[in-house]
Amino acid sequence: EWYLEDTGRFGLDEVDHWPRVTETMDEIVAFIVDLLERGFAYAVDGDVYFRVARWPEYGRLSGQKPEGVEEQEPNPRKEDSRDFALWKANKPEEDTSWPSPWGNGRPGWHIECSAMAEKLLGPAFEIHGGGLDLVFPHHENELAQSRARGHEFARVWMHNGMLRFTGEKMSKSVGNVETIAEVLDEWGSETTLVFFLTAHWRSPIDFSPERMAEAQARAEGFREVFRNPSQPADAEAWSRFEGALDDDFNTPEALALMHEWRDHDLLRRALEIFGLASLAEQEEAPPKLHALASGRQQARDAKDFARADELRAEIEAAGWEVRDDPGGYRLVRRR
Repeated sequence: EWYLEDTGRFGLDEVDHWPRVTETMDEIVAFIVDLLERGFAYAVDGDVYFRVARWPEYGRLSGQKPEGVEEQEPNPRKEDSRDFALWKANKPEEDTSWPSPWGNGRPGWHIECSAMAEKLLGPAFEIHGGGLDLVFPHHENELAQSRARGHEFARVWMHNGMLRFTGEKMSKSVGNVETIAEVLDEWGSETTLVFFLTAHWRSPIDFSPERMAEAQARAEGFREVFRNPSQPADAEAWSRFEGALDDDFNTPEALALMHEWRDHDLLRRALEIFGLASLAEQEEAPPKLHALASGRQQARDAKDFARADELRAEIEAAGWEVRDDPGGYRLVRRR
């Protein structure tokens, strides 16, 4: 529910399917049975393991040589230290288990994803996403067990860089975590989206108040364009923008190009691609807020700065921001 609420605030499209492991158990068991029959798996006292040595392509996705792969899930009963679990026998302290030809137990971590993906998308599909921290062992194992069955599985693997906090990966154990909801409450969806777009999707991105302030300024820069007359861009402007996105979805380059534009139609079209169409909207503040802003200006002129700050806070509480311009002020919707 939190995930849906947070992504909804970003305006992301809804997910088509929400598969559950508990609803895919028959497919998981059948998947493992097939691997056993093909000789790519073996059972040991209720556990079932994948034979890494039987799959010569193992390690290709993560760039490792098969002989250099470290031990996974230590168990002295395994044939090979590199072998990974497809099914785990039930332990006395575990309350939840499912029946299988090898006894009651539960699926291994990797087999769940392969079975659910193939159930909904078929034995071959285009893109498999995930963070760089999942390349090995999770995605490597997914790929091996699916292709060992003769299925193509994912054709393209897209691994995004990690979000870091002052140069370190965010971690609950370290305590350097800010939730998406907290960030959206403080900075708004527009600034947060621009922040993510400033780094290449495969690269790490450092989160900090300074970086967010920079993203906020960039978002405001786009909004400022629509407060001024439109100026036609050159004939090749959109082609350069498309070229940046065709080049491994290079959003930093695309943003840099967009900042050069003063063409309203072109910029609006590009912003829509990134879910930032609201930056092209010019919303007029209600009269009440203009009255508050005018009162603040009068308080500043009278050097009653305490009263001016009170009125500014009241304006911000209403979701707007007052900005001082030469000879006056303007009100800007906070996003």
